[in-house]
Amino acid sequence: MTRCRSGAPLRGYRRSSPAWVIIFSLFHPLFFSVDSSSTVPGLLSIFHEQEMTETVHDTNGHGYLATLVGKNGRFAILRVHSHGLVTIDLQCYEEDNIAQLDNLLNALEKKLKVLLNGNITRIKRLPALVRGAKVDRYWPTADGRLIEYDIDRVVYEEDSAYQNIKILHSQQFGNILVLNGDINLAESDFAYTQAIIGSGKENYAGKEVLILGGGDGGILAEVVKQKPKMITMLEIDQKVIDGCKTHMRETCGNILDNLKGDCYQILVEDCVPVLKKYVQEGRTFDYVINDLTAVPISTEPEEDSTWEFLRLILDLSIKVLHPSGKYFTQGNSVNLTDALSLYEEQLGKLSCPVDFSKEVVCVPSYLELWVFYTVWKK
Repeated sequence: MTRCRSGAPLRGYRRSSPAWVIIFSLFHPLFFSVDSSSTVPGLLSIFHEQEMTETVHDTNGHGYLATLVGKNGRFAILRVHSHGLVTIDLQCYEEDNIAQLDNLLNALEKKLKVLLNGNITRIKRLPALVRGAKVDRYWPTADGRLIEYDIDRVVYEEDSAYQNIKILHSQQFGNILVLNGDINLAESDFAYTQAIIGSGKENYAGKEVLILGGGDGGILAEVVKQKPKMITMLEIDQKVIDGCKTHMRETCGNILDNLKGDCYQILVEDCVPVLKKYVQEGRTFDYVINDLTAVPISTEPEEDSTWEFLRLILDLSIKVLHPSGKYFTQGNSVNLTDALSLYEEQLGKLSCPVDFSKEVVCVPSYLELWVFYTVWKK
């Protein structure tokens, strides 16, 4: 499963990261056209005190632009826009003097206030961004916002025949499963698991359940507790199971230690041909839970696009669903209204008419609200 899917001061810079750091400082005077001839010399004097020398670039009349270079690879870009925006981007290496950098930014901020006579709407110093670190901490939300996670180490990484698999450790969220660079599930994300199995409103006792995907084991571990008749889980990637059973035990417990139990079986297979076989056999399930990745992973050659794949999975799932059964799946970020509408259009194109409801849930590690669907036959 997956999503279809960043202020701290300079002192937040981590010296332990073997990486470049970029600091953004933003200054925005309102209704005030900045005079470069009077503003720039004052700012340059601050850089000169730090032994940085400038190279001025031609902007064809569009304000002032200079790059400045100092010791230890320290590098800055000073831009004064004619419409009243002043930006200063500062880059440095981890061995640079942090106190000096902080003093430099403080001095620039103080000088701007003096030069612009207090005609400033906003002064914003953005956090240090660490580039090239061993562990990537920056991940986009589904709706395109950059989030910095407190990820401090890689605990598992494998390339399978289907995808790159990482499990990263977050101090806040526990271990996080990442597939092909997409954050899937953290050990903190019980809200996800609860939502995709019906938010505690369903009774799985004595029922036939089919899970598509779910290699992290969270869904299986929860549904087993209700003593269903049988759960069949179809997960294509054994290496996802291997990683999660060792490093995601807060999510899966010991359920992945064995591929078979009293009331469950895990089939390490592509779900598409298995679903087609179930349709031919006339087999049905009381619940179908779709926890597949957003980017299609299949051995079948006929799926040419994500939407065709989604519609195929939907259609096959509804065909194996008992007339009174329910189909559960995650959708997308609540902010991606167009994508959600397109998904709901697919529900109207199935071979069997269906109805649906949706629930919005806050999934901790996603840092955004997420939509979950319940679908049933009309």
